[in-house]
Amino acid sequence: MSTCSTVSRDLAEPVAGTAPAARTWLLVEQPGPWGAKALTSSHLDPALGRALETAAKGTGVRVALIRRPGRHADCGAPTRRRVYAAHTAPGNVWLHGATITDPRRLLELDFPALGRGDRRTFDTALGGGPHTGDPLVLVCTNGKRDRCCALLGRPLAAELAASGAEGVWEVTHLGGHRFSPTLLVLPYGYAYGRVEAHTVKAVLRGAREGRILVEGCRGNSAWERPGQAAELAVRTEAAEDTAEALSVVRTDGTAPRWEVTVAHTDGRHWRVAVTHGASLPPRPESCGASVLGSPARMEVTAVRELTVTAALAG
Repeated sequence: MSTCSTVSRDLAEPVAGTAPAARTWLLVEQPGPWGAKALTSSHLDPALGRALETAAKGTGVRVALIRRPGRHADCGAPTRRRVYAAHTAPGNVWLHGATITDPRRLLELDFPALGRGDRRTFDTALGGGPHTGDPLVLVCTNGKRDRCCALLGRPLAAELAASGAEGVWEVTHLGGHRFSPTLLVLPYGYAYGRVEAHTVKAVLRGAREGRILVEGCRGNSAWERPGQAAELAVRTEAAEDTAEALSVVRTDGTAPRWEVTVAHTDGRHWRVAVTHGASLPPRPESCGASVLGSPARMEVTAVRELTVTAALAG
């Protein structure tokens, strides 16, 4: 049976520059079944789901539902649920958690402040504090969005949980169904595609040590897609794996061509040329697509390290 992920893999479609964009993630535990638009089609109150979508719009915050791997009995609303917030912009990376009984308290959050990376609103509104355990591994498993996420994501999440890996959750939607199984690692915000369990374990080991594995990486969710591709290209060029070493400090141009400036914490800068291409031949962008498409791809055409003078002028 051909699936969108099978076709994408067979055509060797690149994954770099395809991560979901969000500077801050707000994750809400919601067991049980999820619909295609999980915030409004699960056991979470649909009115609350719509209110959260409205509150987060334009703030840089992305809201997603999470649940523990395993069977998802239709048990109704939990009495206690875990909530996490993570800010992924280098220089201000953090991951906080809280346990709540009334999810309506989420509406007390200052979403613009949360999007700017202000953790105080989370701690004050929900009684939260710093997460002290392993990094979170969020595996996309929502088969109502795309069957590949269930067919490939759920077995991966189950295998990781059975291996003793802590911090593993299923998540509702990370985009890029054709790169399944896909996952996001917090607090650093790097997404991965076409991953296997042994790769995830290497990603986790790196994240515990503040390092990033470039293999299979879709990019850092803190940046828009041209910046994601540019940052990964600089990581490869400079052999740099320290998680917070690089930042996208400037993006010039508009589609289909950008000039992205990437800065290192040691003062080095690079100018990266990125173009917007189309993946050919046409292929299904998801298993539910009724027509074939040509998905956008970020193509890095040049990576140039700047002199100190040029960097300062820029």
